[in-house]
Amino acid sequence: MKAFLDEQFLLNSQTAEKLYHEFAKNLPIIDYHCHLSPKEIYENKTFQNITEAWLYGDHYKWRAMRANGIPETHITGDASDDEKFLAWAKTVPMTIGNPLYHWTHLELRRYFDVEELLNEESADIIWKKVNEKLQGDGFGARDFIVKSNVETVVTTDDPVDSLIYHQQLREEGFSVQVLPGFRPDKALDITNDLFIEYVHQLAEVSSIKIESYQDFIKALHMRIDFFHEQGCLISDHAINEMTYEDTTEEEATIIFHKRMSGHPLTEKEKVQFKTHTFIELGQAYAQRGWAMQLHINALRNNNSKMFERLGPDTGYDAMNDEDIAKPLCRVLDRLEQAYALPKTILYSLNPRDNVVISTIAGSFQDGKTPGKMQHGTAWWFNDTKQGMTEQMMALSSIGLISRFIGMLTDSRSFLSYTRHEYFRRLLCDIIGDWVEKGEAPNDLNLLGGMVKGISYENAKQYFQFERANELPHKSKMI
Repeated sequence: MKAFLDEQFLLNSQTAEKLYHEFAKNLPIIDYHCHLSPKEIYENKTFQNITEAWLYGDHYKWRAMRANGIPETHITGDASDDEKFLAWAKTVPMTIGNPLYHWTHLELRRYFDVEELLNEESADIIWKKVNEKLQGDGFGARDFIVKSNVETVVTTDDPVDSLIYHQQLREEGFSVQVLPGFRPDKALDITNDLFIEYVHQLAEVSSIKIESYQDFIKALHMRIDFFHEQGCLISDHAINEMTYEDTTEEEATIIFHKRMSGHPLTEKEKVQFKTHTFIELGQAYAQRGWAMQLHINALRNNNSKMFERLGPDTGYDAMNDEDIAKPLCRVLDRLEQAYALPKTILYSLNPRDNVVISTIAGSFQDGKTPGKMQHGTAWWFNDTKQGMTEQMMALSSIGLISRFIGMLTDSRSFLSYTRHEYFRRLLCDIIGDWVEKGEAPNDLNLLGGMVKGISYENAKQYFQFERANELPHKSKMI
């Protein structure tokens, strides 16, 4: 029987142990998609207590606490931080089987040297021990990033963002590369109640008077240029429902004018606008050598009562089950026909789509860029042992897992980098199992190189973030 979270955690063969400890464990981390706050990184945010570091904004934990019967007052409400921590401590033993149980204890061990299991009885001593450390030096936001051996962080930023904190971090010379990621969801969501207000914001930051669809696209291109000057090399799109409609620029122009005049749009017009605008953006990414991420099939804000009370990203989302194959292929094919398909990473929140995504990615590889089309890592509700394993098995069965760019945190927490350890251990266990079963050769040089690639080197080659150091980086803050 293994001890809980021992050195061989998740490693079920000697081959897996060797692959992890000799090839994966000490590699740097490239976190190419997260939701960390650039402001908090720049300010090296410190935390008054473990609740602030752990429970503020973590909807993974909030969902588990609600499922455990914890009242909202002790989750997002006005209960004290120590009361909220005790509520989480009571919940933790109930999470066995959920990766939250592993993540909780990995974070306690890796960052605070706490070996005790967290539960109602141990809560008080762990509260005091961790909080004492948080009050000392070396436990700010930047410190957690550096301690985690992170090389590059890519945040998630709206086109209207000033990127002031990215600029200040670079000018200050922070040892970790913190780059912006371009997330234009608001620009594509034309039926959103705030779309017209958003267009005005875009006009202001781009210094363009937006009177037409052509002005709107020009303003977005200017923001792409600005992001590029600040080192951005990657975009990201949340696509809850994958759609496509053949659309001309003339049709997009009419639809844009109709919406800006305050008239309602049909569902078809909504899809037409989004399709044409997305193609415009994809072409711009390709011209600049960016990678494009598509996060597909999330069903968001399902509990309307709680959405009105707490807003988005509070733990009331789920997997969507919309069909994605035909519209996704049509979007990618439209870009390919224009010789403007950028490097693309495809994610679906529904694991049903794993094989679909792997086959679609294989349909658009270009024979020039290794792994140009990526089946993205298991995401959100799939950040589990089963979810990660199923994604990697689908990819390895149909594509080239050896070209996989590996894990990201997709997190708002500075303590989430243990997820990379979790992923690397699972990766090594999968490959080790192949060796033990005679399905892969017992060649540590070959397999170790594969592990190093997936854990770090493939992402480094794919994104080429070192290019960000060669970009102009204009100091003007917009």
